[in-house]
Amino acid sequence: MAGAAPGSCNAVKHFKFEQRGKRRIHQKPTAGEVKHYRWWLDRELQLVHPGVVVALGTTAVLALAGKPLPISRFRGKTNFNGRLGFITVHPSYLLRLPNRRAKEEAYRDFVRDLRSVRRLAA
Repeated sequence: MAGAAPGSCNAVKHFKFEQRGKRRIHQKPTAGEVKHYRWWLDRELQLVHPGVVVALGTTAVLALAGKPLPISRFRGKTNFNGRLGFITVHPSYLLRLPNRRAKEEAYRDFVRDLRSVRRLAA
């Protein structure tokens, strides 16, 4: 999509958390909450006209695709309702992996995904 303006927005418009002492622990929105705020995301995408829409994680995929899609099966280039898109893991997923080898492999895959996104956007 040549000439598209650079920009970013968050697919998740509903922020909820659980207070644990002084920390606020992020809570995943429900499918209903994601659906409720989808109009807002759609409007932002209309205004920004991104060259590539990147879904980082399952919640972003749900918000952009309108349905849950397993990242392991749909990871990579995609189409979100006529918009060039890319599906990958959320960076926090990399932090939660307990095994060092798995974490290193997942990080390499994530970097590869970001390079693919850059090529798509060029």
